[in-house]
Parts: sequence; C-alpha cells; structure tokens
Amino acid sequence: MRDAADLYILTMPLAEKTADPMVRVSTGWTSRFTVLWFGFWMAWLVPVQLVLPNQFAALDSAHKVRDFGITNGAAGVVALIALPVAGALCDRTRSRWGRRRVWMAAGVVVLALSLAALGPQRSWVGVMICWMFASLGFSIASAGLFAAVADQVPVRQRGIISGAIFGPQALGLLVGLALLAEVITGTASGYLVLAVAVVILSVPFVLRYRDSPAEGARPPLTVRALSEAMWVSPRAYPDFAWAFGGRVAVNIGNALGTTYLLYFFTNGLHLKDPETALLYVTAVYLVFTLLTTYGGGVLSDRSGQRRVFVAIASVLQGIAAVLLVIWPSFSTTMVAGAFLGAGYGAFLSVDQALVTQVLPDAEARAKDLGIMNIGNNVPQALAPVAAALIIDQLGGYRVLFAFAGIFTFFGATMVYRIKSIR
Repeated sequence: MRDAADLYILTMPLAEKTADPMVRVSTGWTSRFTVLWFGFWMAWLVPVQLVLPNQFAALDSAHKVRDFGITNGAAGVVALIALPVAGALCDRTRSRWGRRRVWMAAGVVVLALSLAALGPQRSWVGVMICWMFASLGFSIASAGLFAAVADQVPVRQRGIISGAIFGPQALGLLVGLALLAEVITGTASGYLVLAVAVVILSVPFVLRYRDSPAEGARPPLTVRALSEAMWVSPRAYPDFAWAFGGRVAVNIGNALGTTYLLYFFTNGLHLKDPETALLYVTAVYLVFTLLTTYGGGVLSDRSGQRRVFVAIASVLQGIAAVLLVIWPSFSTTMVAGAFLGAGYGAFLSVDQALVTQVLPDAEARAKDLGIMNIGNNVPQALAPVAAALIIDQLGGYRVLFAFAGIFTFFGATMVYRIKSIR
C-alpha cells in the first residue's frame, strides 16, 4: 500500500509540485530512506577508510600515500563534473517513472558494479579507474536522492530527514569496518560484500518511491543550456554562495582530519594494531554523531533556526583538530573523535536542511543541489591529495590537523553571512 505522502505527490496540482511541499513524509518513507543511506555510506566510506589504503599498500607499499591521494583526487574531479550535470539532466528527465527514480536506480547499479570490479585489480591505475566510476555512480544517485527531499519534504521536517541521510554515515562506516576487519577476509570479497549490500539496502526506497513525471515543456537539452545552468550568480544569490562556501570549508577540514587516520596510527603513532584503533575511534565517533545528527536536526526543526547550529557544529570540529595538534596520541584521538562526531553530525543534518532553503529555482532543484553537493563530495575526494602533500612536504600529521582546524573555523564564519535563514 502506498504511503499517504506518495499518493499526494501523484495527485497534487502542477502549481504545488514546484512549490515547497506541505505534507509531512511518512515514517515508512523516512525508514526506507535511512536504510538506503546506511548502505550508501558503508559502500562509499569503508573503501576510503580501510579497503583502498590496504589495497594500495599491497600493490605498491612505497607509494601508497601518493597513489591513494591521486585516486581520490581523480574521483573528486569526476564528482565535480557529474554532480551538477546529473542534476541538470535529472531535472530534464521525462519518463513513466518520473524524474528522480531512474537516476537513483542508475546510480546504485553503477556504484555496485564499480565496487565489484575493484577487487580483481592488480595495478593502482586500475583501482583509480574503478574508483572514478564508483564516484560517478554515487553522484548519479545523489542527483535523484537529494532532489527527492526538496521535492517531497516540507521545510519543518527537513532537519530530521537530513538526519536520516547523514545519521547512518558513521553507523555504516562502523558496521562495514567491523565486518571487513573481523569477518570478511580478502580485498575482492570485501568489495563484493559492499556491492551486494548497497543494492539490497537501496531496493526498498527506490521501488516504493513515487515521483509523477514533470509536466510542461522540457528545458532545452543542449550543451549551451546545460553549461549556462551550471552557473549560479553569487551576486544574485549571495546566500546560496555563502552556504556553498561554508560547506566546502567545513568538509575540507573534516576530510583533512579523518582520511589518513589509518596511516596516522600506523606511521605517526606507530601503534601495534592500527586497524583495531581505527575501529575504536570510529565507535566513539559513531555515538556522538548519532546523538547530534538526529538531535540537531530535531532541535533545528522545532526552533526554526539553522545558522547557530551549523556554526557551533563547525567550531566543535575545529576543537577536535586543535587537540590533535597539541597532544597527538591515541587517547587524544579518542577525545577528538567525540568532538568531531558531535560537530560533524550536527553540521551534516542542519546544514543540509539549511541549503534546501536557499535554492534559487524550484524547477531546477536537482541541478542546484548537485552544485551544492560538490561541497560535500569533492572535498572528501580532493583533500587526500592536499593531505599527502602536507604530510610529505610540510611537517607531518600535526600540520595536517592544524590545516583541518583552520578550515572548519573558517567555515563557521561563512555560515553567519547568510541573511535569509535564521
């Protein structure tokens, strides 16, 4: 049986389809959406934190940091292009299944096939190419998934639904790390398990999602039209620009502080069991992320305020980086993990709700969110390139964590330049 919100989407007038939705999405909608994102984060983050570093160490130990950085940089370039382009194409899609669902399904398939292809690779270049396709799949699916929130979730519910996106992030990482570190042996089998999981966990939401086909004339589908659509004027839409800048800065800081934790434990702290240490820190990170992701989203929805929550969340992440600069140790990392989880959890949920309220055009939500989500995906992919240079050339892990703190504090100041949102 369809949810009430699903039936409403199918029957509402065209004028309402492009306006902000008013009917709350159901518990079933939210639950299926949460399960999908649990699978997506597990498939995306576990390779970055564990499987890819181990694979590069096995293929080319002497150059593992370089190879890892270049690979993530290449994936970032793919996301930089694919996120807005897929969003613009999603807005222009006309099919019996609607605009959003076909892109969700296509992204799941591309991501799963890319993960399955990673295991048999015997060169770092082959790994890089497969990971680039994985980034493409993640970007394609994101075009439909994030637009679905703007299409169907009312403003007063977007904080908690953003929590449904980012709340499972740490849980997916922890479950995936535990599964691959303690149960599954072998790189190829690990990738295969992640590929199967992302498909199984995505099916309930994708199959049940209902998005009526867009009515009216299709926007021009030409290279010129698409290229023009990629630009959002900071002068005409300053709040969109400030929200984008703050998101980029905070995510760069977070990525600088977390991407090389396994190598930090191995080469910086010389721990005997760095993988178990990473699992412990991730568990602490998980607890605090879950608390603040959902808690921050609910409080933000109830209070109607976004900026103060985003700014405080950014500062908490900066504190985590400062602790590691002053006292780099495993115990400090555990404490920093708590601050980082608390800050990043609240930032993810409330910031995502905030950006849906500064979109310039209701008819181009997927494209505008694709541009905005460059601030999520690309820093996570490009930061390892910068981190590799910082570690090798500028003084090691303390300097790396200092840069992480600077970016997160800077992001907090940018949020307060937004004027249209409380």
